[in-house]
Amino acid sequence: MNFTRWSARLPGTQRRAAARRTDRGISPTPRQPRRGESRTTDATDTDTPEQAGQDEAAEGARGTGNPAGEGSVPAARHTDGPPPGRPGDPAPGRTPALEDFPAREIIGSLPGLVVLLHGPEQRVAYVNDAYTAAFGPRPLGGTAEDVCPELTDLGLPPLIDQVLRSGRPRTVKSRKAPDGGSYTVTCIPVGHPAGDTEPAPGAGGADGVGGVVVFAADVTDHAEAAERLRASERRQRETAVTLQRSLLPQKLEQPDDLKVAATYQPGGEDAAVGGDWYDVITLGGGRTALVIGDVMGRGVRAAAVMGQLRTAVRAYARLDLPPHEVLQLLDGLASEIDASQIATCLYAVHDPNEERLVYASAGHLPVLVRHENGTVDRADNPTGPPLGTGGWFYSSGTIALPPGSGAVLYTDGLVERRDRDIDEGVAALERAMSGATGTPQVVCDRLLRAMGITADHDDDVAVLVVQHPARSGTAAELFHNAALDLLGGVEAAPRARAFASGVLVSWRFSPELHDLGVLATSELVANSLQHGTPPMRLRLRRTDRRLIIEVTDGDDHLPRRRRAESEDETGRGISIIAAIASNWGSRRTPGGGKAVWCEFALPAPVAPVPRPG
Repeated sequence: MNFTRWSARLPGTQRRAAARRTDRGISPTPRQPRRGESRTTDATDTDTPEQAGQDEAAEGARGTGNPAGEGSVPAARHTDGPPPGRPGDPAPGRTPALEDFPAREIIGSLPGLVVLLHGPEQRVAYVNDAYTAAFGPRPLGGTAEDVCPELTDLGLPPLIDQVLRSGRPRTVKSRKAPDGGSYTVTCIPVGHPAGDTEPAPGAGGADGVGGVVVFAADVTDHAEAAERLRASERRQRETAVTLQRSLLPQKLEQPDDLKVAATYQPGGEDAAVGGDWYDVITLGGGRTALVIGDVMGRGVRAAAVMGQLRTAVRAYARLDLPPHEVLQLLDGLASEIDASQIATCLYAVHDPNEERLVYASAGHLPVLVRHENGTVDRADNPTGPPLGTGGWFYSSGTIALPPGSGAVLYTDGLVERRDRDIDEGVAALERAMSGATGTPQVVCDRLLRAMGITADHDDDVAVLVVQHPARSGTAAELFHNAALDLLGGVEAAPRARAFASGVLVSWRFSPELHDLGVLATSELVANSLQHGTPPMRLRLRRTDRRLIIEVTDGDDHLPRRRRAESEDETGRGISIIAAIASNWGSRRTPGGGKAVWCEFALPAPVAPVPRPG
């Protein structure tokens, strides 16, 4: 067949498609011999375009009586009418159908690997050139297990059996072959051709048994790129986890009156690490700040923002501000750190004298408190928007935390799931907490198990458990409180000194610590009488580690330490307190007044030396 003349009658798109099929090695229908020509040629029955052009030129020359072909026009450019048809040529103006092309040559030229298996024994009936180039020549007629072991290495025999039984195609992605390549394999069921043709020897089977075409596309480049991407993600995740853990407290501070434990678990391998954090900060005067937060982001950037917020929280906590004022400062800072990052945070302060938590929340989940009888209370959250949104005035709330009770602070990874509402998760946590007893660390572990947190969890989880133990017996002897209301007047200072002296003697302190305690009481009371307003109150508290002396009054002006000149008659009281005490500080109280306190560290108890038996 003259391809040039045949393609000239096709529209442009079809002509180009036909040319591409020829370039891929798909031969058009062989040309029928002309009258007087033999059907046998030296090499092939198909004319090349060059031969076709020469024949058309010769025919044109003969038709015009020009033997030399001078001035003739090739017949392929003739447009007066279609050329006379030949046997095997498609009808004029008809697009060739799939049946006009030899399927064996099409399959043989595919870049993908093709194997035809027949019968339940999976006998090899055909392999294409690409398969031979990849794995070498394969003899036909043998079983796939013997002839094509690479199919077994890819784990395909069970899949081929399933396709053969069900008659449905199946695909497996990115299977690795022994040569190191990766292939996506599709198994397609095929039936035996109808007619009188018998199956090839060694490739037949029972009546009705068909075969399976195994088509494997080489996806090695894609698989290697995906593996490089996964390796890069793993490195980034490891970096973020390392940064995250380094920014969390390496060792939690242990307050005198509370027992605390915390745990952090990053998300699984497929989850990016977030910015969950927690902290415990001793504020002095027996008070403790508890913090938990979550940066709404992923990766190293979220961990870095988390570290900055945690540092800022510790700095603001040293100012001994109310919880809502701490969040107010954090809100402005979060906007300056990164306007695109927002974070939730809950900041709570425990005061052992009040036996309660004072807290404020910036879009965070509520505190849960478990009482000694097993009942669980949910904090009535005065919740504001997350940090970084700006323009909001936060407020503080309170929840009781009496001796014998415990509280849990947590991030959303503990209770949030894709298939349920977050309130259901909080309710489930309440039920789990009701039965969770033991030390704070044991409670942490039990809550994680009860909420189904595993190593493959899809989000970070941070949990902070706090317990206010009820002490009795010998332990209770180490914790005492004593308070005295001061009415003012000249007798207030002597009365305060006498009260402090009697209390310190009853608590069996050493004479040195007794004298220091009385001196500190005298200076604090004198400062309050001079600069404060009623009502005034003196409170002494003893723990197993320190002695705390605190004086409150109705004036909110906070004292500061200053250098007193030699001729000054006042201004030395706070300097004396700072010199003799281990620590001191002041804060504003909710009622509008202030509290000034100092504390003395107690010597560690000496363990009794066992007597020789």
